[in-house]
Amino acid sequence: MASRRRTFRHGVHPPELKELTEKEAIRRMPFPDEVVLPLSQHTGAPAKPIVSEGDRVERGDKVAAADGFISSPVHASASGTVAGIDLWPHPDGTYKPAVRIAVDRYSAQAPRPRIVPRWEGLSPQEIVQAVQEAGVVGLGGAAFPTHVKLSPPPDTELDAVIINGCECEPYLTTDHHIMAEYPERVHMGLRIMMHTLGVERAMIGIEKNKPDAIEAIRATLPSDLNVTVHPLTVKYPQGAEKMLIKALLGREVPSGKLPMHVGAIVQNVGSCAAIAEVFDTGLPLIERIVTVTGLGVENPSNLIVPVGTKVGELIGACGGLTEDAHEIVFGGPMMGAPQSSLDTPILKGVTGVIVLAKQETKTKESYNCIRCGHCLDACPVFLNPQLLGMMARADRYEEMEEHHIWDCMLCGCCSYVCPSNIPLSQLFQVSRTALQRLKARSAA
Repeated sequence: MASRRRTFRHGVHPPELKELTEKEAIRRMPFPDEVVLPLSQHTGAPAKPIVSEGDRVERGDKVAAADGFISSPVHASASGTVAGIDLWPHPDGTYKPAVRIAVDRYSAQAPRPRIVPRWEGLSPQEIVQAVQEAGVVGLGGAAFPTHVKLSPPPDTELDAVIINGCECEPYLTTDHHIMAEYPERVHMGLRIMMHTLGVERAMIGIEKNKPDAIEAIRATLPSDLNVTVHPLTVKYPQGAEKMLIKALLGREVPSGKLPMHVGAIVQNVGSCAAIAEVFDTGLPLIERIVTVTGLGVENPSNLIVPVGTKVGELIGACGGLTEDAHEIVFGGPMMGAPQSSLDTPILKGVTGVIVLAKQETKTKESYNCIRCGHCLDACPVFLNPQLLGMMARADRYEEMEEHHIWDCMLCGCCSYVCPSNIPLSQLFQVSRTALQRLKARSAA
């Protein structure tokens, strides 16, 4: 195991493009005039509002409660007055219900005093409940409620916690700076996770292009825990759960299964630090670190951003747009979502905001597939993107399911290498939505 090359088969090597922010220390942006808190900013059921228009809220107060186990509450990221609960532009391109808070410009933005329990004296169930009440979700992009990951079925046999510090998407440096600047908080969150899950071994995977983060994490390793740090080959999508498990443990997650089915739980470093903050300060997840970068923004930065900040105000805190700004993307360029409104709010799962200049964007024109096979060589889960793309264009969705479309991670490797510029990943995303609707219609 020690001599095995720690990586996975296939994948791609896009340019890293991290130099704009990799040396920019984390700083805090000013509070905006208004925050917009969508009730759906996590995987699972949207939260249910528990405030009304005109209510006064303080920073950290709950404004929406979880609606079930796979759901997460939403908290006020700034003190102010509830201005309304209405439909608002959502990063997924739709309009969804959101709680709008008019921020009190004269408030000190100090949260209410909170009792912070010592996690060492809590049972695993009590820790899980505290994490859920704090609204912690995966901060690597998927926004899966963290308390669900900390609550595997009783018969699950786990032998490893894996901390994901890869950050393999181009441009982004959020996780990099969390590890470099707050390594103790990462380790505290990891300790709480290991205690909660009853796991005695942990592995931290970090791509080799972050030497200062590797050094900081290694220098603060707890001596009383079995935690090892593993520099990994720089390759995309190294940070995907299944790829990381393959690289570190040599195990393959079977089709339709989860990491816990091969004995592992994977958690992003940002989520790990957020767990620590819950038991360090008592604050719920009301802010996150966001990389704002690209040639279309004046001052690329790594900022602590109140959840619900409109992207226009966030870009304004970085000096505004350049003259040749062309496109805004939430997340990384491989899996991120382009945005159409500067009023779209930053959600818990938004890792970065990339403002692309015209020269950074790709032509939209596509050509016929030439069956070159590049997409097959790139796919990290060994699908046939060329065949799936042909089926998607012919609306043959049921056949796509037979060819394992649900195993697709939508990582974008196939789209990236396609010489015909066919938007394969986007086709697959639309096809899966269509397939879900077909199933719902036939079940009705």
